Amino acid sequence: MIYKADLHTHSTASDGQYTPRELAGLVKKRGAEVWALTDHDNLDGLEEAVSAGGALGLRVLQGVELSADEYLNLHILGYDFSISMLETWIESLKNGRDDRKYRIRDFLRAKGIEIPLDEVDAEAAGGSVGRPHFAKVMLRRGYVTTRKEAFDRYLDTSEFQVFEKGTKPSAQECIERIKAAGGKVSLAHPYQIVLGGDSLEDVVKRLKGWGLDAIECYYPIHSPEQTLEYLNLAKKFDLHITGGSDFHGEKNKPDHPLAAWELDLDWL
Repeated sequence: MIYKADLHTHSTASDGQYTPRELAGLVKKRGAEVWALTDHDNLDGLEEAVSAGGALGLRVLQGVELSADEYLNLHILGYDFSISMLETWIESLKNGRDDRKYRIRDFLRAKGIEIPLDEVDAEAAGGSVGRPHFAKVMLRRGYVTTRKEAFDRYLDTSEFQVFEKGTKPSAQECIERIKAAGGKVSLAHPYQIVLGGDSLEDVVKRLKGWGLDAIECYYPIHSPEQTLEYLNLAKKFDLHITGGSDFHGEKNKPDHPLAAWELDLDWL
């Protein structure tokens, strides 16, 4: 059955602008029928999302976005899993994100950029600290002129990838843990993955072998050519199709408005 859905969103539990309750209202207003909250390495907002979304008539999928170690920006979306089977592991990942802020601070310091962690923590407002929070402080302090520049020059580079190597779980572990918890798995925003000399097709084939269920083919800044490439990959490897906005809020990611993609979601 076809539903209007947004299966990739973020709240204040990680690096989003809105609380899960506020986000539920915005999703409903956008016209989606099915919604997944997928905070980074964090399950803290799911109970509120399910409660608030259900009260508005939304079908809410419990979700999470996990960062894998093999490539920069290799992210795994998990859906409809048993929270109790994942919460201890996810909590360890969340704690790792808290430790990560010290590594990012030191990486930037080596570049001559001094970022006070109390300002980064303030930007996170109690959620998990991530690169977007550093980017905001860098922008405010004049080290960069746009949020995008912070990522292009510092926080999303091959050098940063080397710096991060070995600090995240493998994609295989991410997929297998979600599947063991009864969940489904989609590959997030394929265009963002820094592949080096590898092909996306080889990566998808490997992920499929570990249990990948779907590819996020529909995404706000995928070009028509990219969307077609990912749809063809999904067909070739017998994978389902997901779509999401990767919404973080107008202040955080203005080019990622909430979506209502028309998706066949019977498999979920």
